[in-house]
Order: sequence, then structure tokens, then C-alpha cells
Amino acid sequence: MGSRVTLKSKGKSVKGAKAADEKSMADCVKEWSTWTMKKAKVITHYGFIPLVIIIGMNSDPKPQLYQLLSPV
Repeated sequence: MGSRVTLKSKGKSVKGAKAADEKSMADCVKEWSTWTMKKAKVITHYGFIPLVIIIGMNSDPKPQLYQLLSPV
């Protein structure tokens, strides 16, 4: 009538807490680097053109904004 739910661990059992800590640290570093690269990709995607416009406006001849945006 009453069914019990049991949780079984998958994979190899880890002997010692040190090995588990090292694995979790490696997973943490991998997760952090993936998150960082995703954020850097978005920042680069949306920030490159405005950065070029700002650098162009601060150059020596001081062009107007419409001169920077026009293809000619």
C-alpha cells in the first residue's frame, strides 16, 4: 500500500571527503568559466559597435555623429 522512495547514488562511490572536494572544485571552476564566457560573449556582441563609435568621436578631427554613421 505505502510505497517508499529510495535515492540511489549513481556512478562510483568516492572514498574520502578530499576527492569529493576536488571534484566539486573542478565542477565549480568549469561552471564559473562557462558562465563568464557566456557573459563576455553578450557584452562583446552588444558593446563592440558603441565602443567603435565612442573611440571615433574622441579622435583628433572630431567628426559629427552622422558622419560616423554614414557609409560615405
